Amino acid sequence: MANYVEEIKELVIDGEDEEIVDKIKEAIDDGVSVGDIVNNGLIEAMNVIGPMMASGELFVPEVLMSAETMQVGLNYVKPLLQDGDLKSLGTIVIGTVEGDLHDIGKNLVAMMLESSGFTVINIGIDQSPQAFVDAIVENNAQIVGLSALLTTTMPAMRDTVALIKEKGLDVKVAVGGAPVNKEFADTIGADGYSEDATGAVALCKGFVGA
Repeated sequence: MANYVEEIKELVIDGEDEEIVDKIKEAIDDGVSVGDIVNNGLIEAMNVIGPMMASGELFVPEVLMSAETMQVGLNYVKPLLQDGDLKSLGTIVIGTVEGDLHDIGKNLVAMMLESSGFTVINIGIDQSPQAFVDAIVENNAQIVGLSALLTTTMPAMRDTVALIKEKGLDVKVAVGGAPVNKEFADTIGADGYSEDATGAVALCKGFVGA
């Protein structure tokens, strides 16, 4: 039997989004389980991509292509998934803080997190502190990720963390973005900081003990 799972993994790593669905169909027709395709093909590919990005072997445009290919494959198989095929590591709300319209980095982090097994609620750009709080409550999230790309919007990140704490929400707060560093994260009371998507995945996995 062809090693469909390995082929699916390689298509994701290579960013071949036009071929991924056909290969998944072939695999299913030949008796490969959807759970195997998802966990050992799609998700495992992103586990390979992360270290390649961290080492400089792959760059953001290539990683985005891989993440998008993985997403195409995942969207195709989602209706076929049985309970137990895909175990979520937890729910993460992610967004760019109020006044900031940047989303490429945030979207890459969101895709990498989803690819790693998290349920991700991406609430978009220019989100108020209350919008983050509402999304956390509505989705019973375990983690919230705040992104800021402008130094002028860093106070909005501080305000968001303050409101989350004020509301007493039991959620881990991760922050990131070009102007943000660990010292700032500590100052505003965040639980963790990452400078890139790979680090964000590791940080969030650490939060849930995965």
